[in-house]
Amino acid sequence: MFKTSIKLVFAYLMLVQVALATKPDLFLLKTYDDSKDVVGWVMSEKLDGIRGFWTGKELLTRGGVKLTPPKWFIKNYPPFAIDGELWTKRNDFENISSIVRTKNADDRWKLITHNIFEVPNQQGGLLERLSVLKSHLLSHSVSHLKVLKQTQIQSKQQLQNFLTEVTSHKGEGVVVRNPNTLYQTGRLSSALKVKQYLDTECTILEILPGKGKYQNMMGSVLCQTDSGKKLKIGSGFKDKDRANPPAIGSKITFKYYGFTKKGSFKYPVYLRVRQE
Repeated sequence: MFKTSIKLVFAYLMLVQVALATKPDLFLLKTYDDSKDVVGWVMSEKLDGIRGFWTGKELLTRGGVKLTPPKWFIKNYPPFAIDGELWTKRNDFENISSIVRTKNADDRWKLITHNIFEVPNQQGGLLERLSVLKSHLLSHSVSHLKVLKQTQIQSKQQLQNFLTEVTSHKGEGVVVRNPNTLYQTGRLSSALKVKQYLDTECTILEILPGKGKYQNMMGSVLCQTDSGKKLKIGSGFKDKDRANPPAIGSKITFKYYGFTKKGSFKYPVYLRVRQE
């Protein structure tokens, strides 16, 4: 019995090691705020699908899970790495996930397009790297493999208009990138997600203590909206706010990005104390 348990533990550890070993090293997005000057950068729609990283031989998710698309899907794929989003249409994430994560690929893959926003390990800026794939596609036809359109940002208002257009049609948001940056991985200041947010107010019920670098300071607040929803807010506060938090009973304004399926506020962020 003991030997069997040891074998099971060893097998589990081996599976974990394999999973970690195959997890691709990708670039990730930071969050845009209005203080960032992105004029001259490029923008594209942020597609709400499954990240699809083609190594040149196999298709992986962001977490390193090996996908099993039909053979016809990856026929004529390039012998070099490409990175993009497996997607069908806006507001269809659960269906996309079901299709691409099914072990026995079926005809639903015909609904999937692979929208490429990066060609890793190539020379030059973003547009130069994407041109490597465009050149490949000139002689290798793959109808569902698309290079995601990148539009140069002429003004902050143009970005806001594009964001409004995307979100009004149930799109997730926009990605803005510095096209001159060489290929890098990790969470980048040159690649930002821009999302439409809403704001509302809540009354502070309790000040919750911080941990780590915020020890002996405020960590978050528990508050309640006029409709009775309770939530915790820990993001958006400056150090001076944490040292001198808003008073219990005061009202604050916070922003959020829609609601979860359970009706909770998505990503609530403190904005300011409401001025009477």
